[in-house]
Amino acid sequence: MKAAQLFGGLGLERAGRDMQRAGKGVVHLLRAMLPRGMLGRSLLMILVPLVVVQLVALQIFYGAHLDVISRRLAAGVAGEVSMLVELMLREPSDQRNWIAREAAWRLGLTMAFQPGAHMQLVRRPESMPLLPLEEDLDHALEERLSLPFDTDWQGDRRSVVIRVQLPDGVLVAETPRKRLYTATIFLFVIWLVGSALLLAGVSVVFLRNQVRAIRRLASAAEAFGMGRDVGSIKPEGATEIRQAAVAFNRMQDRVRRFVSQRTEMLAGISHDLRTPMTRLNLGLAMLPHPPEAEEDIAALHQDLAEMERLIHAYLAFARGEGTEQVQPADLVELVEEMAGKARRAGALVSVIAPESLVLPLRADALRRCLGNLLDNARRHATRMILTVEAVHRPPPEAEGSRHMGWAQVMIDDDGPGIAPEQRETAFRAFATSRPDGSGLGLAIARDIVRAHGGDILLEESPLGGLRARLRLPV
Repeated sequence: MKAAQLFGGLGLERAGRDMQRAGKGVVHLLRAMLPRGMLGRSLLMILVPLVVVQLVALQIFYGAHLDVISRRLAAGVAGEVSMLVELMLREPSDQRNWIAREAAWRLGLTMAFQPGAHMQLVRRPESMPLLPLEEDLDHALEERLSLPFDTDWQGDRRSVVIRVQLPDGVLVAETPRKRLYTATIFLFVIWLVGSALLLAGVSVVFLRNQVRAIRRLASAAEAFGMGRDVGSIKPEGATEIRQAAVAFNRMQDRVRRFVSQRTEMLAGISHDLRTPMTRLNLGLAMLPHPPEAEEDIAALHQDLAEMERLIHAYLAFARGEGTEQVQPADLVELVEEMAGKARRAGALVSVIAPESLVLPLRADALRRCLGNLLDNARRHATRMILTVEAVHRPPPEAEGSRHMGWAQVMIDDDGPGIAPEQRETAFRAFATSRPDGSGLGLAIARDIVRAHGGDILLEESPLGGLRARLRLPV
């Protein structure tokens, strides 16, 4: 008994997990079917309730009002036809002419009698499948007539022909089609469809203007974040979007003032620092060089050169390379140029790249970025491979970006590499444990690439060392 209860509980638990898994699958499917853009989702929020309301209103009218009206009109026509049939059965064949005259005058029915004829019942396809008219008329005639009959809705657009088999012939009655339905249904459907289309058109036009303003603001923000001078954007759209545009313009002005002031201050600091260092170099050059002091003087020159290199690196990092404008440049040509410089410095470098790959770049800044990465690799490796390729699908971390294509530059070396847990720390400014580095090379390189809208990743190289992967938007 306990075993049965245990297995029963396990079965319920498994069934619950299956239902939960199925529910998650449905949710994922619905999310995949939903539009991802703001325009599509906004239209969905407006049009779905509208369509639901219209369908409910149509169902109420179609299922209640129209159904009642159709049954009543069909019952009236069927009652008149059954009355004519009853009169025809009671009167002799030579005295039935007055029935036809009275039916045409008083009831609006055109009637004819075919003596001795026999009708063949034919099941005709429905000519008005969306309306219950034919079914209601047949049902009303079945209730009121005990004789064979059929109805023809296709022979004439303006009338309906009803044929009834009498003992001595066939009675043919023709009634106007407008007696069996009302034009209100068409007006109601036109009103439903017309109002829905009108509201949908107004919604599309209005929402498109709002989305256009948001897209323009997003494009300006992305371009400004990549260091491009986009200028002030015109506030458009709803009040909140206009406020966001005005705030963005103010932010641009504040950032420009800050960068300008910082650049001027750094230029002054650079001048103030280089002047005393120049005097020190001149002083060292003019000092006597006794043989016993040659080693100390050489060490002083080396220290001054190191100080100049560090000051140059610090100022380059603080400056952020933000003054150079973006211009179309050949990435392959730039990589080949920097690889040639590394070869002249004694490195073993090979390049794998297409013939050309033109991108919007800050060429000087990217030269500095590649130079820093190649210098780092050259200090700790003997062999380097530079690979340039175009990637049409954006990387996972760039999901939602407006860029559909990306370019990659991969720098592989055979050095000792960096442990995976220390790779992100290596990008921090001054984060170095090596005596020959300032700790700014990778920080400057990532700052430059991110200013282009891309990123740098450190990975394990197929050569056994480190791979630096640069991603740049096309």
